[in-house]
Amino acid sequence: MENPMDLAPAEAAKLVKRQVPEVGKDGKTTGKLVDASVKADEVFASRVRDDKLTVVTTAGEKLTGTLAK
Repeated sequence: MENPMDLAPAEAAKLVKRQVPEVGKDGKTTGKLVDASVKADEVFASRVRDDKLTVVTTAGEKLTGTLAK
């Protein structure tokens, strides 16, 4: 069974970010979230509806982004 892809994995990965805990200089989390990149090999499926992009990662995360107009 093939995974549905409206965009190539590399393009989809560039358009979404995941939020991860920020790590301070001491190696401990600061309590804040920062945006982190998604790699193309993590993209399991992607769908575009209007100008919204939804990406499902191989870890099962559902991430959203917006296409440039």
